[in-house]
Amino acid sequence: MTDSRTPGASVAGGHAAIGEPSRWVRGWAHLVESGGAVLDVASGAGRHARYFASRGHPVTAIDRDAAALASMEGIAGLETIAADIENGPWPIAAHARFAAIVVTNYLHRPLFPQLIDALAPGGVLVYETFAQGNETVGKPSNPHFLLAPGELLDVVRGLLRVVAFQDGFLAEPRPAYVQRICAIREGDGAVRTKDMGLPPRYDLAG
Repeated sequence: MTDSRTPGASVAGGHAAIGEPSRWVRGWAHLVESGGAVLDVASGAGRHARYFASRGHPVTAIDRDAAALASMEGIAGLETIAADIENGPWPIAAHARFAAIVVTNYLHRPLFPQLIDALAPGGVLVYETFAQGNETVGKPSNPHFLLAPGELLDVVRGLLRVVAFQDGFLAEPRPAYVQRICAIREGDGAVRTKDMGLPPRYDLAG
């Protein structure tokens, strides 16, 4: 995982090193509606935007780093928006809804309501970033960028259906305390079995 030590820090830390998509993100990509629109927030050079575009999804990538966004020019189905989402208005139209919203290695708590509101029925929120305890092993160490125990659960409680949640320590690719969630806005677009009398079925095998 890369360092997110300053407000608005991008996942990639610059377009020179794009990196592989997160295992957490790849592991839940199968829950995203086929061909559904994906929003990659604080995308950096777009390791996840590129991944979902390669799977046939129209993707919108937001970041304040115009140079990182420029590295994605010409990728089919991929739109970029250069915006400072911490100090400026939310750049997504109020009516826009997404089949998936992806956020990794980035935390700006005031955005949580916009992210949840931008999910379509059946839409998937995949969120992964650093958690308290990370200050003992490296950066980021500022508590402003570290999730409190169970914080992502609190954010989605009563709003989204939690499919998976983890809050703990990873030794690789470098020591880090992380918290991550996969949660779905249930509704008319939720994934269901053929027998509509049964509850939604979310395949845990990615």
